Amino acid sequence: MSFLDQICVLILAFDEEPNIARTLDALGAFPRVLVLDSGSTDATRTIAARYPNVRVAVRPFDAHAAQWNHGVSGCGVAEPWILALDADYRLAPALVAEIAALAPPEDVAGYRAAFRYCIGGQPLSGTLYPAQTVLFRRARGRYVQEGHTQRLVLESGETRALSAPIFHDDRKPLGRWIASQRRYAALEAEFLMAAPRRGLVGRLRLLGWPAPILVFVYTLVVKRCCLDGWPGWIYVLQRTLAEIMIALEILDRRRTGAASGPCP
Repeated sequence: MSFLDQICVLILAFDEEPNIARTLDALGAFPRVLVLDSGSTDATRTIAARYPNVRVAVRPFDAHAAQWNHGVSGCGVAEPWILALDADYRLAPALVAEIAALAPPEDVAGYRAAFRYCIGGQPLSGTLYPAQTVLFRRARGRYVQEGHTQRLVLESGETRALSAPIFHDDRKPLGRWIASQRRYAALEAEFLMAAPRRGLVGRLRLLGWPAPILVFVYTLVVKRCCLDGWPGWIYVLQRTLAEIMIALEILDRRRTGAASGPCP
């Protein structure tokens, strides 16, 4: 019996027509895939329904953590393991084979994977995208909201690393990306300003100005995106713009919160 039989692949989706087929094509070896759609207005659900191993469920979106938790516990999933993927993640055959060969002992609660970021299908030399726990025991995992995104909390057990990466290959239009980043920046600023100081990155972001400059240099030089041609430059500019949006949200909230009256 393959370990893949013990896994339900859970994918969150909303208007992912440019990505969903590429993601699902790579999951043919998994017997059960659940696409939890947030009410797509494009062909996302139509495309997903073409795959015999895919089941589609629909739930209006309220927050990332709530949506993931509904997929884990509210959609009738019976498999003991969850492989949680965004609709723009692509699994290489090497990673599928690695997961299929797993035989987790009881004290292992999950597995984390590193990511290769792609621009237009081209993998970049480096990325700011951190490794994440994507494969976990369903009974031990729950999501909590942190800023604009979610964090998986495992009740007990060890988390091990997978060798092969996941490819993050989002090909939605630039305008969609910018609109999403505007929403994310507002949520992230609210989280940073309400929470206690959280590590070096959080402290730099709260200063308002260093983070965009540092991200530009770090992605361009340290992560070697300067070696990737135009895709590398696009990624550098995307990450810098995302940090600028967060900085503007933080500075604007401080300005409006401190304002006491009209300028004399």
